Amino acid sequence: MFKPIPVSIGLRYLRAKRRNGFISFISLASILSIALGVTVLITTLAVMNGFQREIRDRLLQMTAHATVTMANAVPMPGWQQAVDLAMKDPRVSGAAPFVQGQSLIQGNTNQAAMVQGIDPALEGSVSVLAQKIKPGGSIDSLAPGSFNILLGQELALWLGVNHGDTVLVMLPEFQGGPIGAMPRYKRFTVTGTFEVGHNEIDRNLAVVNMADLQRVLRMGDGVTGVRLKLHDMDQAWEVARDLALRLRGAYRVSDWTRDNANLYQSLKMEKTMMGILLSLIIVMGAFNLVSSQVMLVTDKQADIAILRTLGLTPRGVMQIFMVQGSLIGVVGTVMGLIGGIALTLNLERILGLIESLFNVTLLPEDVYYITGLPTELQAGDVSAIILVALAMSFFATLYPAWRAARTQPAEALRYE
Repeated sequence: MFKPIPVSIGLRYLRAKRRNGFISFISLASILSIALGVTVLITTLAVMNGFQREIRDRLLQMTAHATVTMANAVPMPGWQQAVDLAMKDPRVSGAAPFVQGQSLIQGNTNQAAMVQGIDPALEGSVSVLAQKIKPGGSIDSLAPGSFNILLGQELALWLGVNHGDTVLVMLPEFQGGPIGAMPRYKRFTVTGTFEVGHNEIDRNLAVVNMADLQRVLRMGDGVTGVRLKLHDMDQAWEVARDLALRLRGAYRVSDWTRDNANLYQSLKMEKTMMGILLSLIIVMGAFNLVSSQVMLVTDKQADIAILRTLGLTPRGVMQIFMVQGSLIGVVGTVMGLIGGIALTLNLERILGLIESLFNVTLLPEDVYYITGLPTELQAGDVSAIILVALAMSFFATLYPAWRAARTQPAEALRYE
């Protein structure tokens, strides 16, 4: 009794049993459509966030959060000073030099790959290479002057080589010879393989000792650059820029978002397009809401006319149906929110149940490099979905409410 009249009547219309069962059915369909759309959107975006997290984490196991190299692509002198300065920054958890070059590796077949020279003593501060080496291999085998090499698992399979075999590494650094310019090449002994779980790394990366690669490339004590690992990866660009400024020279800085820009842009675009397409389910619920509200307005013509004769303004009539329609949207959104969170939290159990019932493997480990279904609920995504659903529900009530406000009492009561 203490509520405003439009709100009170709108709530009464929502609770009351309608004479026309078809209108009630469409209202229920509107609620279920909105709830289904919100549930599907929350679950789908959570799964996509989970896959993005897995891809990012596996990629960053072997790649740096940030790198500092010379601006003119020449070897960086005095890398020890760069490492020392980086480690004095509290935002940096690890720093290590690296030498890198594109190469053609020849085993039983040929394969282009990136050869990376590392310092085994410092590598553990910027990557998990030592933990990803298969049994039988060790990062300690990369001693200076040994000319040993560690291959990605997929790369070793492609080359058809095993532990103890030799491979010929050819680098696009030409040297003069009796028959003209020849690429630099050196035989390395395979002392192990590693598997990160990211195809781009496992198939396209080979690791050697930094001193060995410097010798082949005749770089002296210079390196390609310095890799940085941070406590907060989102600060990568600022930390690398600050280090370059302290080094006082022409340096080029890069971070993990720029090094893998195409991958992350494609993942972001895929997530955006999936969200837009699945939002059509909510749009369908909003159209059902429009239909149910239009039929409700037609069904309540006499009631509207009586309220108008009792002094209720057209604005008040409009508010009644806006309240009633908006509450349908709120109920559907809340149901979808609860359903989406519950489904996301139990998705892996549901997936396991389906696999056991039908004796199938929905996510083969040898194809997706993962076990289980990764999910990650993000408050920003959930909030955006709720706002979109509520906004669509609100706008769906405007036209039926406007029609109700235009009802003429004399016309509506003529045949009553």
